[in-house]
Amino acid sequence: MDNRPRPLTPAANSCGDCDAVDRRNFLRTVGATALAAGISPLLQTRLFAAPTPQSGAESVVGQLYQSLSDTQKKTIAFPIEHELRKKINANWQITKPRIQDDFYTDAQRALVEQIVQKVTTPEGFEKLKQQMEDDSGGIGDYSIALFGTPGSGAFEWELTGRHLTLRADGNTIDKAAFGGPLIYGHSQEDPKKNLFHNQTIKVNEVFKALDAKQAERALIAKAPPEAAVQLQGASGKFPGLAVGELSSDQRTLFETTLKALLATYRKEDVDEVFEVIKGGGGLEKLHLAYYRQEDIGNDKEWDIWRVEGPSLVWHFRGAPHVHAYINIGMVG
Repeated sequence: MDNRPRPLTPAANSCGDCDAVDRRNFLRTVGATALAAGISPLLQTRLFAAPTPQSGAESVVGQLYQSLSDTQKKTIAFPIEHELRKKINANWQITKPRIQDDFYTDAQRALVEQIVQKVTTPEGFEKLKQQMEDDSGGIGDYSIALFGTPGSGAFEWELTGRHLTLRADGNTIDKAAFGGPLIYGHSQEDPKKNLFHNQTIKVNEVFKALDAKQAERALIAKAPPEAAVQLQGASGKFPGLAVGELSSDQRTLFETTLKALLATYRKEDVDEVFEVIKGGGGLEKLHLAYYRQEDIGNDKEWDIWRVEGPSLVWHFRGAPHVHAYINIGMVG
């Protein structure tokens, strides 16, 4: 019997002003390739540099799990293959209790904040705290779930809410960076003021470094659905300009930019990201796409962009406000 988890699947986007993407349309758009690989035993030799079950965030996840009462576990703890772990949505509550509710103790709320802090860099933590405050009044309005049992096989902690999904899995979800897809965003509609505009600036610096023929290939009229982040593997077809076609200085600029995009997240996860990319054929297999659609202010600073290759999809929609989806992992 195959006990591996089934592919993650997107949920309909519940953000009131978001582009709705239902599951059926998503699958027609991107096919049936799995979003995440199977779960590996804790004692199996790891293929990549990555977090472990003993990493900082995962250790706190274990403390949180041990602190839960039986009643709490019935509400927020699930088997590793539960469907809730497989949903992707820019605005949803993975479980009913909010972190701020009386359902949790003060000590448990403090542990949740520690986990968020430990899966991010200091700068990233402050940015996500500000995002949660701006979009939902703070971390207290977000929800968490635990899948599996920390310290005893595969497990994952997940936080969701408006414009944010975070995960910690100690690399027990094999070959899936971060343990699965992440989401971030910001409700600020002025593109110059949103918390992630620096990412658009960096990615557009790469565009400005392209020659005319490269820019023509990279610039596309219409963007795909924002949640279309299914990993396609080596046989996939990717939009835009291949990084392998860039000059050496352009590639260096692209690599620097990709590292800047990842600056929110802890080093262990970033190390795994680059190992996964290497396993998918390297940076040269990635493609850069910019979209004319929804160019705010018609300033040719492209507000919607996408980086995609066999083992990575990063879709950033900056208009009318930020929704970004990241999915990084090995297929097959």
